Amino acid sequence: MGRSRATAKQAGSLFESHVAWFLADALGDDRIERRAKNGSKDRGDIGSVRTLTGGRVVIECKDVRAMNLSGWVNEAETERGNDDAVFGVVAHKRRGFGAKNMGGTYVTMTLTDFAVLLGAARGEGDAG
Repeated sequence: MGRSRATAKQAGSLFESHVAWFLADALGDDRIERRAKNGSKDRGDIGSVRTLTGGRVVIECKDVRAMNLSGWVNEAETERGNDDAVFGVVAHKRRGFGAKNMGGTYVTMTLTDFAVLLGAARGEGDAG
């Protein structure tokens, strides 16, 4: 039996909170928090995440069974642009890894974003 829309939204909100709490604790930064929805100009689900050099990072969270990595990464890229962030990633629920093991959550990004994470400059026209 599937979840209702209400329980799916509730589970998604809780997952977003768990991601924010994990990152705030791991990075020692209590400014990291779940972000309010911004309608058509969505800027990701988690706010105040920064790179080592201070660039903004967009995090799109997904707690669903059906995988749609391409669509999710496209969504994170749109939100990266909306937020003028350096890069965007998708944090997606790993089955069997709950709130007590958030470090096991998957993070997906493009190779371009991974290169930026490692120190490359984002060039004009980079895909993702």
